[in-house]
Amino acid sequence: MAIDRARIEAAVVELLHAIGEDPTKANFSSTPVRVAEAYAEFFAGVGQDPLEHLRESVPIDQLSDAVVVTDITVRSMCEHHLLPFLGVAHVAYLPGDRVVGLGKLPRVVNTLAARPQMQESLTEQIADALVEGLDPRGVLVVVEARHQCVAARGVEQTNSRTITIASRGELTEPAARAEIMTLIGASRGEESHD
Repeated sequence: MAIDRARIEAAVVELLHAIGEDPTKANFSSTPVRVAEAYAEFFAGVGQDPLEHLRESVPIDQLSDAVVVTDITVRSMCEHHLLPFLGVAHVAYLPGDRVVGLGKLPRVVNTLAARPQMQESLTEQIADALVEGLDPRGVLVVVEARHQCVAARGVEQTNSRTITIASRGELTEPAARAEIMTLIGASRGEESHD
């Protein structure tokens, strides 16, 4: 699905009128085009299939321990206010009979994040895509983000962050899940407080 930039530009002109601004002012002359370009980036994942990134997998002969990729940059737009939430995703899976190139996991995250949605849904979608695309023994996805709809308006909590978790298969078991969470924390320089 292609982004309709002309409609976005027209909507931005209307929005400027609606807030009492004059869209013909010099400062706003390029604003509609800039917003349309930004929205084309922000929503590039709409209509895209994240499983495309998982189609080229590599068979493995023996079961592997976990594959963990941490600190994948996340930029998405909250579907409630169309304001960004920014953070990181940590993705782990226990391979079944195949693995995928490590660069494919951020591509899955980026494709799914480039849609208007809630962080809770994004976390679940990433886990579901890995299950469907790789048929692993287990999946764990952790997304940590700061939401501009919380920081810049309403309760104005500029330091709060939201953490969402989705697990599947063997990584729903508390001990296995705790081991992966410890690895994620260690990769971030966090000390264990057992």
